Amino acid sequence: MVGKALSLLVMLGDAPGATTAADLSRRADLPFSTAYRLLQSLQRAGFVDFEPEGKKYSLGLRVFQLGLYVANSLGFAGTATPVLSRLTEKTQEASILAVPDEDRFLTVAKVDGPRAFRVTSDPGYRGFLHCSAVGKALLAFAPDEERERLVESIDLVPVAPKAITDRGEFRAELDRVRSQGYSLMDEENEVGMRAIAVPVLADSRPGEEARAIAAIACSAPTVRMSVEDLVDQLPALRDAAEELAARLPRP
Repeated sequence: MVGKALSLLVMLGDAPGATTAADLSRRADLPFSTAYRLLQSLQRAGFVDFEPEGKKYSLGLRVFQLGLYVANSLGFAGTATPVLSRLTEKTQEASILAVPDEDRFLTVAKVDGPRAFRVTSDPGYRGFLHCSAVGKALLAFAPDEERERLVESIDLVPVAPKAITDRGEFRAELDRVRSQGYSLMDEENEVGMRAIAVPVLADSRPGEEARAIAAIACSAPTVRMSVEDLVDQLPALRDAAEELAARLPRP
């Protein structure tokens, strides 16, 4: 039952907004009575909030609290934010730090740019690997076996019209990212947005290739940044990635 309750929490985190017990039971392939009973228990413990008017559930503050504990214990919250702040000061655009999370990426820190536009990838957001700059960087610099497994298994969801949906094209894109050392997202995840990302590489043993423990990105609206403008931010991104590689604890 613990596993079933945790799966409901994950689904609530993936949902774009509050959702009903009926929807969760259907997605989790659980009887409605089981899903409802688990949600009631999670609500009493503070992990789930309930909106009586719409009879919908969403993640509670207890989950947020635990997330902060994890971020602090891993060193992300205290370490990454100053580095991202300095990067944003240089680029004048949003800076994002993400880590691998099974078949997705997880945003662990973000600093918005000073100009009037807010990037929606807040800490705690789980995004697709195939259509995001951080996702491509994480996967391109993952261990070979892990990269191949994910390339073959993840769902290439057509999130936006420009998203890659062909596995051969996706594999070629990752080869290009690995060769050039950075990844781009050009309206593949969200129309009107572009991003560039570089991996934060862990020290490798002799004979092994470096692997990404995280990825750092600069994200901007297309009206402000061309692809060429984003590539111009590479020196600042690489400086930030090197600093984080030295400071962040190894998983």
